[in-house]
Amino acid sequence: MSSREKILATCTANKPALVDLPQLSDEHLTHYDDKIAQFKLILEGIGGKVVALENIEQVKEEIAIHKQSGEFVVDTVFNTDDALKAQTSFDLERVDRAYLQATLGVAENGSVWLYEAQMGNRLLPFICQHLFIVLDKATLVDNMYQAYQKLQVQETGFGVFIAGPSKTADIEQSLVIGAHGARSLTVYLV
Repeated sequence: MSSREKILATCTANKPALVDLPQLSDEHLTHYDDKIAQFKLILEGIGGKVVALENIEQVKEEIAIHKQSGEFVVDTVFNTDDALKAQTSFDLERVDRAYLQATLGVAENGSVWLYEAQMGNRLLPFICQHLFIVLDKATLVDNMYQAYQKLQVQETGFGVFIAGPSKTADIEQSLVIGAHGARSLTVYLV
């Protein structure tokens, strides 16, 4: 028997018995008295911004103002244009502002979930200069466990959690915002 075979045989002989995974119960997980306040605290702590709106019409007005000023604005909240799917990174790199609707938000880490259908093009949230996400505050959940209970990824395909703007830091701890993606993230809570 070679040394390799001896080592593998010893490992096999001393393998611990399988143990069932623990059953998680939502009652043992973190919950917040004020999910909106927690979501805002965490998201702003990681470089994002949260704006509470009276109604979604305020977003529509903002989009119109920025389009009139000549900015390249992509809106998938009010406008579902199938041509967006076919656009390449070269087409989308010029997007100043992208407005998207999120499915849910997570208070514990300040993230939002987007399905690919909500993005219009999966490159859009990562290539635009400034990202604006509309989130129904009724869809906020306390933690990731609750979020995964609600998501239907197997039915819809690609989706992503986004938390804050793009950022990176080097070994000297110089933080750079927008190095790999959107330079800012604003979540409109409606």
